[in-house]
Amino acid sequence: MRIALLGGTGDIGEGLALRWAHDTDHEVLIGSRDPEKARDSANEYLENIEGRGVEANIKGFDNEMAADRADIAVLAVPPYHVGDTVETVADKLDSDTVLVSPAVGMKGDEDGLHYHPPGTGSVTALVAQKAPEGIPVVGAFHNLAAAKLANLDAELDVDTLLVSDADDAKNTVHQVAEEIDGLRALDAGPIANAAEVESVTPLVINIARYNDDMHDVGVRFH
Repeated sequence: MRIALLGGTGDIGEGLALRWAHDTDHEVLIGSRDPEKARDSANEYLENIEGRGVEANIKGFDNEMAADRADIAVLAVPPYHVGDTVETVADKLDSDTVLVSPAVGMKGDEDGLHYHPPGTGSVTALVAQKAPEGIPVVGAFHNLAAAKLANLDAELDVDTLLVSDADDAKNTVHQVAEEIDGLRALDAGPIANAAEVESVTPLVINIARYNDDMHDVGVRFH
């Protein structure tokens, strides 16, 4: 399977790219508005993986080309770039492509970070609204600590919550999520529940801020 990280040069894109490249046999495509930046990041990630004695397949392209080749396209961009990114790659997506949104709208003040969704109610709902008709959208990977994800020496023991109105697409993302060692995927229902899932992200960031011994907070349900 080909997994594209659109905006994959950023924190969450790097973490997911490294984990999939290290833990699975999937081909990982790094996308960026700047193809040279994408290729540089892809080479950097590949050196990291191969330095651990693991063969990997990581390539860099501009976002449109990465989306065109992808079975799964992850919008690893800040929430304020999500709509523009979907519109940019829209004609490169087909009905067999699963579009994944991990972005969360947040605002910060002196007290911490606070959930700040768009007018659609959640970023996942915004992606579903912007996506071409027939393209399935899944919200996933919202509450993961990007720094820990990108540190391959760190063992994961966390959950990711999935929301989607398309069961087959959700099952596909469930499968590739659980292929990452130490990551468990849980079904959180339809996209109507995305706000509840996304709002956990500022919570865990605030916990990390106010507790010195909890730098890479994640969520685990028992």
